Amino acid sequence: MDEAQRRGIADRRRAGRLVVPSEQAPADRMLLERSAIEELSHHADPWRVLRILSEFVEGFDALNEVGPAVTVFGSARSHPNDPYYIAGRKLGGALANRGFAVITGGGPGIMEAVNRGCHEAGGLSVGCNIELPHEQSLNKYVDLGVEFRYFFVRKNMFVKYARGFVIFPGGFGTLDELFESLTLAQTGKIEHFPIVLFGTPYWKGLLEWLKEHVLGAGAIAPDDLNLMTLTDDPEEAAEMATRPLPVEVEEPREQTGEPKRDQR
Repeated sequence: MDEAQRRGIADRRRAGRLVVPSEQAPADRMLLERSAIEELSHHADPWRVLRILSEFVEGFDALNEVGPAVTVFGSARSHPNDPYYIAGRKLGGALANRGFAVITGGGPGIMEAVNRGCHEAGGLSVGCNIELPHEQSLNKYVDLGVEFRYFFVRKNMFVKYARGFVIFPGGFGTLDELFESLTLAQTGKIEHFPIVLFGTPYWKGLLEWLKEHVLGAGAIAPDDLNLMTLTDDPEEAAEMATRPLPVEVEEPREQTGEPKRDQR
């Protein structure tokens, strides 16, 4: 392979199931930003719906047999010597030992740590990767990996196939997942869905701010703060995230496959 061929390969990246030139905009940006040609034609978005639909179908098909699982979020920038990386690895093992698969974003950092711990303990390690401007490849500890173009499709998979969330320290993406899960729980879209915050020093300030300012302004109810639990222990986090439902019912939950509390 000559130098020109090497450069050609290096200038390409994965985009879902495709390989595209690295300068091509990600699918999410193409969906949200309309070009002048699209404004005139009005034809691009209806056809894009078919691509979105196919991505849902691929995700459902790939993850349908995963079984009981917990989704874990956290920073992609954590290194193997980071205490939170070490804790994430222990959590992955603790969940696997309880018979649960783990689902992460499939990338580096905390995601890699949790996938690694689960994989090493003999559990099923799942990664839902996302197309980004700077390619993020699946970490080597993912047993079942799915590539997504659209954040909202990927988010649906995180909720649909999990029985709870554990959220490690992280940046905007992690905070986005935290508040989306809180919104779903607050509005009753997901019921009996544990949301576990890992890392007291990291989350303490946010929880105090929510209590003092958001609750103080009447923007949330006092019980809304009880949607989250806080821990610094991987074993405790695993226990919190996998607690059984309080009642046995027949109808499956629409979002996660768990039974609905009010149906018998």
